[in-house]
Amino acid sequence: MKVKFKIKYQTKWGESVAVKTNEREELIRLAYNVGDVWQGETEIDEDAQYRYCIVGDDDTPLRIETVCMPHIVKGSPAAGGTLTLDDEWRNPQRMAGIAVPVFALRTKGSQGVGDFGDLKTLVDWADTMGMKAIQILPINDTTNDGTYRDSYPYNSISTYALHPMYVDLRQIGGTTDELSQLNELKQIDYERVNIAKRKAITECFKRDWTKVKASDDYRKWYEKNEHWLRPYAEFRAHQNVYDFETGKFSPSLYCFTQYILHIQLKAAADYAREKGIMLKGDIPIGVSRESVEVSSFPELFHTDQSTGAPPDFFSADGQNWGFPTYNWDEMAKDGYKWWKNRMQNMAQYFSAYRIDHLLGFFRIWAIPMSARRVGQELKQSNGVVSGCEGQFQPAIPMSKDEISSYGLHINDAILDGLFVEDFKQKDHFHPRITGQNTETFLNLDDGQRQAFNNIHYNFFFNRNTQYWYQEAMKKLPALTRSNLMVCCGEDLGMVPSCVPSVMEQLNILSLEIENMPKEFGTDFGNPYAYPQMSVCTISSHDTHTLRGWWEDDPQRAQRYYNNVLHLWDAAPKELPGWMNEMIVARNLASSSLLCILTLQDWVGIDETLRYPDALSERINEPANPRHYWRWRMSQDLDALISNDSFNRHIHQLCTSYGR
Repeated sequence: MKVKFKIKYQTKWGESVAVKTNEREELIRLAYNVGDVWQGETEIDEDAQYRYCIVGDDDTPLRIETVCMPHIVKGSPAAGGTLTLDDEWRNPQRMAGIAVPVFALRTKGSQGVGDFGDLKTLVDWADTMGMKAIQILPINDTTNDGTYRDSYPYNSISTYALHPMYVDLRQIGGTTDELSQLNELKQIDYERVNIAKRKAITECFKRDWTKVKASDDYRKWYEKNEHWLRPYAEFRAHQNVYDFETGKFSPSLYCFTQYILHIQLKAAADYAREKGIMLKGDIPIGVSRESVEVSSFPELFHTDQSTGAPPDFFSADGQNWGFPTYNWDEMAKDGYKWWKNRMQNMAQYFSAYRIDHLLGFFRIWAIPMSARRVGQELKQSNGVVSGCEGQFQPAIPMSKDEISSYGLHINDAILDGLFVEDFKQKDHFHPRITGQNTETFLNLDDGQRQAFNNIHYNFFFNRNTQYWYQEAMKKLPALTRSNLMVCCGEDLGMVPSCVPSVMEQLNILSLEIENMPKEFGTDFGNPYAYPQMSVCTISSHDTHTLRGWWEDDPQRAQRYYNNVLHLWDAAPKELPGWMNEMIVARNLASSSLLCILTLQDWVGIDETLRYPDALSERINEPANPRHYWRWRMSQDLDALISNDSFNRHIHQLCTSYGR
């Protein structure tokens, strides 16, 4: 339909108002009229989403309506055939929200694992508590070997396909007694649930496929998604793990399953938008090396490398996630189309998203698949090459002459013990991230140790800063401006000093975790000092919950008790509900636009709702690449929705802090 955009906004010199829609990549510039009114006309579909933004002369967005639901084209055209959308600029809103993985959801009708029907119920509960945001973990298909190892939600085999376990069988008439029994378990039995669900989905497929594939809605959906759906379906059909008595299924089974998943997730997403609740998704930094993505687009990946992280809060030995690294040079040739398509696909479901490991767009910790140190095997007991053997890519390596210029007397033993050779440039090197912990370093004299310390510090904290800034600004603008979702970045770890500047320019919200302070040498984050453009929380899926870290580290809990809460007696061994609420209130009082706390930290306020064992509430252990993701909420959502006393209490708590 023909639409006229109209909004009153006082711009600065050199600025203009533009509209960004979910239907096209280019901006729609509006024309200035007397009285600071900006107007413009275009053809756009009903129910299309859009946001207003302020742009400079080169169409670069300078400001955008942030942390709010997008506008939606609604209404009937006037007699002239044009619908006028007379809008107001939406300023940033402080919101409270809840973070919980879909797999952890539980209702009386669930089938052993949370599903997209349960997600709709979660929207109802969030609404009763006055929350305006729901954050989930990745929901893509991770099916690989059919064991509990597939429970790792960040190891996707497709960046588009949704995990079959999220099908709500109640909506398609496929529930079974076995799945009802599995729903009674305290934790997810991933293998049994997925085998039983696949069998039930297969029966629905046999019964309904002829009717579904003949429908106009399915045909339109298939045509729009064929570019990823067909390779994925063929990929899955050739996997041998899930054959039943009749042998391999045709790709049609997987097309059917993805169509059902799309309908159910879209319904939950639309329901959230109707309730004014922002649904926030999660984009993993990597994909499985056994994925349809790597097999379909091998030129986009470096399969001889593995992504991970240097030694950090989670692991003194670093982490090796196993994903291949990206070939960014190849991705740049078509303007990062692979990433844009991925983001636009997510935008049909989510109003906001979290970029997992945002630092990977600046530089990634890359580990050679065959890393070895002379005379020493560098594989951990689980067969994974140690994360300590990585190097940042891209980065500017050092020549031997440059290393010598610092006063370090190099030889083969020094180079092998304190440096790793650059992947691309022979005889160019990176300081070993754990160089100061090696025997080689300890055998140096004081002057030589200081020379290496100077090399180490300069390389990791000064040398590459501008280079990494430029790398991020090549990639991230194309991604963040390809959709209408609010962008949030996980900016944790060894953060280059250029990161905040990039995030500010691109309106990317930072992540502030009280349990993981960014300030070097501090025990806890300070919510009262968090920036406005941020998401704050107490804990995350990668850490202990609030109660968990309190009980796991009594000495740290005592310091928090004295230095943060300003209570002076002995800290309680178990965190009482009233103190849990004090800590929640600190985060609600912050300037952060989004305060999204884990479900465990919210229900920790009420001692009748939380798990008796605080340590069992942890979802993931990042240092363990074989961790079993099986946590489920202790109370079902049906009971929580009917708990008027708790819901009113949380609603009042959020309201009292302006959220």
